[in-house]
Amino acid sequence: MKLNFQSIHFDADRKLLNFIQRKVDKLETFYDRLVDGEVFLRLNNEGIENKTVEIRLNVPGQQLFAKEQARSFEAAADQATEALRNQLRKFKTRIKAGRA
Repeated sequence: MKLNFQSIHFDADRKLLNFIQRKVDKLETFYDRLVDGEVFLRLNNEGIENKTVEIRLNVPGQQLFAKEQARSFEAAADQATEALRNQLRKFKTRIKAGRA
């Protein structure tokens, strides 16, 4: 799936971007009709948990969004993809219920 990355207040490492890409690609096992997505990486100046990951996924007819904050971008990406996984499960059950 095609992801657009935007890092705010820093330059993201290729290794980090590949990590996030792999995590989001795994979401396609739950729902294979993901269109595309955007990832925003923010480095905040306050607090210990100063790294924010926002992921917006486009599925036919809707947008799914997750925003998580953690000590590292990897941890925040893990939490955000887990939240999106739950949203995808609910989305699929709504689709099946609507068609039944």
